[in-house]
Amino acid sequence: MSPSRIQALRAQCGGPRDGALLRFSLGAALLDANDAAGARAELERATAFDPAYSAAWKLLGKACVESGDIMAAAQAWRRGIAAAEARGDEQARKEMTVFLRRLERSAD
Repeated sequence: MSPSRIQALRAQCGGPRDGALLRFSLGAALLDANDAAGARAELERATAFDPAYSAAWKLLGKACVESGDIMAAAQAWRRGIAAAEARGDEQARKEMTVFLRRLERSAD
């Protein structure tokens, strides 16, 4: 994602369009730009706006892994699995379950 796109997304933060989707989009853009710490902060905001947003939890876990915080990644994916189950989002639940199992295996 281009720096201008990230800047455009950031410009909308705090405005009337601010919310889970904007923060998710910004977090995804930052992760694509190899800014895992920035992505993590925005994805945490996305999940604060909408704790049931399973895609945000999934990407938050990835950002945590990329920033080296394995414990936070596991916690994000556990919360994401619960959110996905509550919404009936079976695909997201399956993906995060796989990610969590891989993470737990690599920690052993």
